[in-house]
Amino acid sequence: MMQKNILLISGNYFPEPTGIGKYNNEMMIWLADNGFNCTVIAPYPYYPYWKVQPPYIGKNKWFLKEQFTTVAGNQITIYRCPHYVPANPTGKKRVMLDLSYFTTVCLKLIALSRKKFDYVMSVSPPLFAGIAGALYKKTHKAKLIYHVQDLQVDVAANLKMIKSKKAIKLLFKIEKYILNSADVISTISTEMAKKLETKSNKPVYLFPNWVDTNALHPVADKAPLKIQYGIDANRPIVLYSGSIGEKQGIDMILNIAEKFLQEEKLNAKFVICSSGPYKDVLEKKATERKIDNLLFMPLKPYEELNQLLNMADIHLIIQKADVAGNLMPSKLNSILSVGGLCIVTANPGTELYATISNNEIGLVCPAEDSAALFNTISDALTGNYNHVCLNARKFAEKFISVNQIMEGFVNNALQ
Repeated sequence: MMQKNILLISGNYFPEPTGIGKYNNEMMIWLADNGFNCTVIAPYPYYPYWKVQPPYIGKNKWFLKEQFTTVAGNQITIYRCPHYVPANPTGKKRVMLDLSYFTTVCLKLIALSRKKFDYVMSVSPPLFAGIAGALYKKTHKAKLIYHVQDLQVDVAANLKMIKSKKAIKLLFKIEKYILNSADVISTISTEMAKKLETKSNKPVYLFPNWVDTNALHPVADKAPLKIQYGIDANRPIVLYSGSIGEKQGIDMILNIAEKFLQEEKLNAKFVICSSGPYKDVLEKKATERKIDNLLFMPLKPYEELNQLLNMADIHLIIQKADVAGNLMPSKLNSILSVGGLCIVTANPGTELYATISNNEIGLVCPAEDSAALFNTISDALTGNYNHVCLNARKFAEKFISVNQIMEGFVNNALQ
């Protein structure tokens, strides 16, 4: 059978270590190793640091073509596009980033106009990647797959990241145009799929994020891992690992860690493993308040992720109430895969709450409720939740393994 050509247009890609960039890279590797000719248009890597990363510093003033070889020996062509990166990513500055990238993507698509792709896949956010995909479909008759990792415009509106009602209205119109243009719409959660079906009047394919259950697996003895990171082997660790932004309420961790200083019997060490401008703000606040049971660490490379996650006794997944239905935290999959005990802030009626509660794969407490989170952490530190950890690992193996999800996507969306 003749190989199909697929073009991915996305605002995040390898070697970004977390989030959308990580999943895009793993998806394209899988497709390349399973019979597809893969091409990627992507920006220079900047997330979650909000500055262009080595070895691309100084190269991001113009376009760059790369050839990536998978472990199996297959090639992926990557076109890097220059773009604006704000050091302080406010709502308006994120729109400027997206617009600058959209402009250079369009220039790259013009340069590639003679090349025919069978499929063009746009991943949102950024929203403008979807416009680029829709324009390519219109000029080249490719099949457009529009994949939504989070409902960017809904989140911006709910959190008032963009205060102009006219701007939000325009962004919703752009989103509607993309949805109308798409041949296949996919997203990562059932709740988001329902919202997209209402917006588009089209069926939406459920294409959840996955995990490599072989790479991320439980480690029974946490003590050597804690020592490796300079922490007392007998001290319980409460870990938050991932991005820090307006969608989370990470300040709450500082308040809870401070309260734990007054509880001698609960000698927990809190760890925030992240990067980016807001991490520096939090670190400064913690120093000023002398919260010395809180440790800040930079993001770790993927090769070290299994050790980091297994070090923790408790994992925190914190979301604000206003965004709970507009995204599904990707870090959950990694925690489940290592059999970690996660505490998730989610309210009844959300898919995240139902997923955790119905499958007994973690503990839930109300969003934006500092007292409830403090009590849930205290209970988790003193109680026995081994059955929850076992359930978490089994859930990962059964429902979110990469091969199972990618095979379903190819058989249903790429036909």
